[in-house]
Amino acid sequence: MPEALPLRPYQRAAIDAVYRAISDGCTRPAVLLPTGGGKTVVFSHLAAEQRTRGIRTLVIAHTGELIEQAANKIRAVAPGLNVGIVKAERDEHPGADIIVGSVQTLARPHRREPLTDIGLVIVDEAHHAAADTYMGVLEHFGCLDRGTPCVGFTATMHREDGGLANVWQDIVYKRDILEMIADRHLVNVRGKRVVVDNLDLDTVKTRNGDLQDGQLARALDESNAAGVVAEAYTEFAADRQGVVFVPAVETAQTMAEVMQARGIRAAAVWGDMSKEDRASTLKAYADGEIQVLTNAMLLTEGWDAPRASCAVIARPTKSAALYVQMVGRVLRPWPGKRDALVLDVMGAATRHKLATLADLTERELEVKDGESLAAAALNDDPDALSGLRAVAVDWQDISLFDDSAVRWLRTSGGTWFVPAGDTLYFLVPGDEPGSYRIRRSTPAEGVRAPSPDPEYPLEFAMQWAELYAQRAARHLAIRGAGWRQRPPSPKQLNYCRFKRIPVPPDATAGEVSDLQAVQQASTRLDGYAHAA
Repeated sequence: MPEALPLRPYQRAAIDAVYRAISDGCTRPAVLLPTGGGKTVVFSHLAAEQRTRGIRTLVIAHTGELIEQAANKIRAVAPGLNVGIVKAERDEHPGADIIVGSVQTLARPHRREPLTDIGLVIVDEAHHAAADTYMGVLEHFGCLDRGTPCVGFTATMHREDGGLANVWQDIVYKRDILEMIADRHLVNVRGKRVVVDNLDLDTVKTRNGDLQDGQLARALDESNAAGVVAEAYTEFAADRQGVVFVPAVETAQTMAEVMQARGIRAAAVWGDMSKEDRASTLKAYADGEIQVLTNAMLLTEGWDAPRASCAVIARPTKSAALYVQMVGRVLRPWPGKRDALVLDVMGAATRHKLATLADLTERELEVKDGESLAAAALNDDPDALSGLRAVAVDWQDISLFDDSAVRWLRTSGGTWFVPAGDTLYFLVPGDEPGSYRIRRSTPAEGVRAPSPDPEYPLEFAMQWAELYAQRAARHLAIRGAGWRQRPPSPKQLNYCRFKRIPVPPDATAGEVSDLQAVQQASTRLDGYAHAA
């Protein structure tokens, strides 16, 4: 069993469900994991485990990014295995233990016929598998009529023509996004509607069950949607790194230009952009030099940006599958990332039934404007999931933390805390909704509760925690302390390198201190706060 990139319990459960299904005669099972659930890690372990049993696996994907991502993940999971890529001019199947192939390349008979001894086929982004190119490849390798096991992995099993039932026999494991949020594997998400008064979506026709890209782009451009989006981003997401989805390249470029004119560091990426320019733009974004990326549906799959915490859906869609893919880009946890914000661009009214935040889960929820998905689930069923109450802090409550003179930070698991040197003061949910208790954590004593241990409304709990922190180390707890604006010290930077904490190029001493504190607090507090 590979030890690198160990499986989370639910990921192990997904693999075991696949084994049971195949043992029971289901040769084409599917696994549904939300974006950020680690499906690539899961199928990498599955392929590696099968190789120890003498079975050679073929992984099929449809973009260059997904192919490279899958190959790299398999190598990380099982460094001793030979992973070959079959795509375009690359033909690395001889001697490969596991092959990762492009469906477009494998659709050509002369490219797939040399691939022999394939005992398992894995399809990444399995919601595409009903397409003719996939069906021909799956038929060749015996997945449709000769019993070769074929396992599909995806975040969504929606396809507008309903053709997926012809491919996948059963969804043998799925994990709802609310479960992932409750377990802190994804951040909570809230939505805000951005209404463009002059945007008339009723003039946009549908094609293949969704709004037609060209007509939608024209409607957005003619209504000055770019200006409205830039204004909304400045108002609601000024401190967030984000990604904007639009239907056309020209719209992405216009959106970036308008945002730049408003003082937002924005850039556009698109499919025909040179490989070098696109790579440098994405690197600048990953390094924090660019705040907002605009794109014409280029980044919906196979792109990871865990720092990003705002998705602008300036590509209104009727497709729940597409909506899930877009929003999923910003749900991965990151140190200090408190939640994700979705800005849904829409007209004043429309006859079209558009996908919304409620489509992220199979539960029938009404999600109000500005409300988080976790809060909506709790309003629907207060006993829905035990871990949701800790993350369902409402919009107004978050502003209390942001506006405080004390430097409140948030762990990767969502726990709010104040650092005072090695001592951390943090909040855990009380028994009553909206109430909190105060805890102190030190390396020597672990977590301690005060005696007595009262519950407070959030604002009062914050005040007590801030008082304790300022008594312990005022110069470290105060947000406006002068030292925070200085350059980071060599000691700080060396620590971050040792702990592999990414540091933006222009970070101050205070910002680097916050990154260190979040990393340390996430290790010390999240298990306790989640169990509390």
